[in-house]
Amino acid sequence: MTIYPASALRTVALRTQGLHAANGHESLPTPETICQTVEQIGCVQIDTLHVVRRSQYLVLWSRLGSYDPADFDALQSGTGRRFFEGWQHAACIIPLEEYRYQTPHQRNVRGQNEQTSTWYSRWLNEHGHPETIQMVRERIQREGALKVSDFERGDHPAGAWWNWRPAKVALEYLYAFGELMIAGRDKFQRIYDLTERVLPDWVDTTEPTIEQRDRFWVERGAKALGVCLPRHAGDYTWMKVTKSRPIVAALVKDGTLRPIAGKLDNGETTELLIHRDNLPLLEQAADDSLKAERTTFLSPFDSLWWAVRRDELLWGFHQSLECYVPAPKRVYGYFSLPILHKDRIVGRFDPKLERKTGLLHLKTLFLEPGIKPGGELVKDVAVAMRDFMKFHQATDLVIEKSQPEEFGRKLLKKIT
Repeated sequence: MTIYPASALRTVALRTQGLHAANGHESLPTPETICQTVEQIGCVQIDTLHVVRRSQYLVLWSRLGSYDPADFDALQSGTGRRFFEGWQHAACIIPLEEYRYQTPHQRNVRGQNEQTSTWYSRWLNEHGHPETIQMVRERIQREGALKVSDFERGDHPAGAWWNWRPAKVALEYLYAFGELMIAGRDKFQRIYDLTERVLPDWVDTTEPTIEQRDRFWVERGAKALGVCLPRHAGDYTWMKVTKSRPIVAALVKDGTLRPIAGKLDNGETTELLIHRDNLPLLEQAADDSLKAERTTFLSPFDSLWWAVRRDELLWGFHQSLECYVPAPKRVYGYFSLPILHKDRIVGRFDPKLERKTGLLHLKTLFLEPGIKPGGELVKDVAVAMRDFMKFHQATDLVIEKSQPEEFGRKLLKKIT
């Protein structure tokens, strides 16, 4: 039985995530390029943190280089809409072709079976909340798309139930069961409208069974990950392993997923799974005809990290997000971005963009143990950093702390 080296496994994982191509080889990103990228990885997680650009924009930059974020926004609204906001791994931007896989959950929230959210049930039974839902529904039907802030105005009758919090929950409830969709965003505030006014006519709304949906999600997860442990395919949509395990077994049995033997970063050999469509990529990676050549920086919420502990198994790297850790206990920083160099994760840095002055401030910059700041690494990171600065319209770079110090000095010299 062939035992594939860790380098080949990493290369396939990066290729299926669109993170393998050398910098500068991509054409100027277009809306169609953005669509292809999102379709390849399945969805893009939304997050509110914005010490630099928000995660959903960083995920595309990591793969495409500098592009116009307005193009991405335009694909989420209006007549050219290609994406919608829904729940998959978390709150995500998802291709409209996959909207139908949201409908089983929407039906559950509406209360048509025993899986209905007990939290929503309790909330709905509280005094005044059915009236809140009806009021919110009628206002959107009458006035069109609205934001939460549109329900804060003082021109409505007061009542025990009337403040923005119940209205916000009502909007989220109507959104969760499919009566409303997110029509767009205004300064990151969600804009809600009736689904019938948002969802294009061409979208297939045929509802799959829960079993069909779960199989689709598990297969998509395995394919997007490239190579993974059996439990990882469900991690891609945050599916519990007890639920994903029999689906994975069925996909292995029918040949959709194929077992392979591979060496992990620590040298151990283990059995992994690969989607049959990705087998040619693995063979190309094994004979060096497919290589990972990109140097880029990755969001903490990038889909590369969604399979639990795969960062450690394939890269010997522990991805951590320390924004919720008390500042004195942080090791790498509030929002550290891992540095990908070819097929390795070689370091990370904690950025802060000073938007008024155009200063990109790296509070910390680390190389992983054993990684030396050689000429090729410094040059490639400098190329990526210049493009990162361009994407953020930053004109100056300051590095507060570098470990080793030599790395920061060499990097600044290459950039300035």
